[in-house]
Amino acid sequence: MRWENPQSLIWIFGALAFYLGALFLQNYHWKKLKSFFPVEKNFLFLTQEVSLKARKINSFLLFLTVVLALLALARCQSGGKREKISTQGIELMLVVDVSESMMAEDVNPNRLEQVKNEMNRLTDLLPGSRIGLIAFAGSASLLSPLTSDPVALKMYIDSLGTTSVSSQGTNVSAALREAMEALERGSEESQRLTQAIVVASDGEDHEPGAFDVAKKLEEKKIKIFTLAYGTEKGAPIPERDDSGFLRGYKKDREGKTILTTVKGEFLKKISESAGGTFYHAAFAGDHIKKIVSDLEALQKSQIQSEMVVQFEENYQIFLMLAIGVALLEIFRSDRKKKSRFWKGRFEVNL
Repeated sequence: MRWENPQSLIWIFGALAFYLGALFLQNYHWKKLKSFFPVEKNFLFLTQEVSLKARKINSFLLFLTVVLALLALARCQSGGKREKISTQGIELMLVVDVSESMMAEDVNPNRLEQVKNEMNRLTDLLPGSRIGLIAFAGSASLLSPLTSDPVALKMYIDSLGTTSVSSQGTNVSAALREAMEALERGSEESQRLTQAIVVASDGEDHEPGAFDVAKKLEEKKIKIFTLAYGTEKGAPIPERDDSGFLRGYKKDREGKTILTTVKGEFLKKISESAGGTFYHAAFAGDHIKKIVSDLEALQKSQIQSEMVVQFEENYQIFLMLAIGVALLEIFRSDRKKKSRFWKGRFEVNL
């Protein structure tokens, strides 16, 4: 037998202190009230319907209810069966574009925020897989190595911004090289698994060499899946102050407002060159479900196997007892069933 949340048991001492304090106050007030009546018959007349004993019993039932509820919260467990738990999945590297063009608001609220929301969703839909995160713009930076902890990964995804990398621009080739190296380092720590890369970008690549890296990834049997964010109509790149207020829009050297558009054809060729698929992200679209389906179709491998101890929960017993005692306390009266001293107003000697 064990307690899953033993810290909850400490509160029983607090409940005991309140119960003893309540008993003390009940006795004190009862004696204080009695001291105001020199004639005992007068005191008995005024308190003839109140049962101090019944009140003490109700206080004890309330105390017992709290104790039983705390025992249920502490989760008593028994058994202790050892079982072998195995998880299956793939090794996946998320490569997210954090260049200034991703701040364009042709999608709501902007391209980068949409990517962050959907990468979190993608993580939830791939339980058991080891997933890492790379941010890129003019350079690439590994934010999270391959991990099977979705909570930690989501923290890095939520922190993505244009300051996540040291230089601006859009260098897909650098991002793919960083992803390839991260996957190679991750595979050294475990057995060789099926590996893939998901690139989320608007496709505005300003550096050459992306297709050469994609071919190397294909040779290593690492597939690339791409997601395009933005619209063909495009939108200007907003410039905001430290408080988030719009100051204007980014301009080129000639003073003209820069209009950034999605380059889906470039991303499509990248994915095709490495045996993956391409999807254009749309509001309320099913592109995440489709890319998850494509990733699920890849051959999964056993990532980890460990022995865990499974216990049988017994908190239900204490919870049901607490409910039963609470109902008893609610419906139990602290009044006397029958008056012993009241025999009519003309027979009471005050």
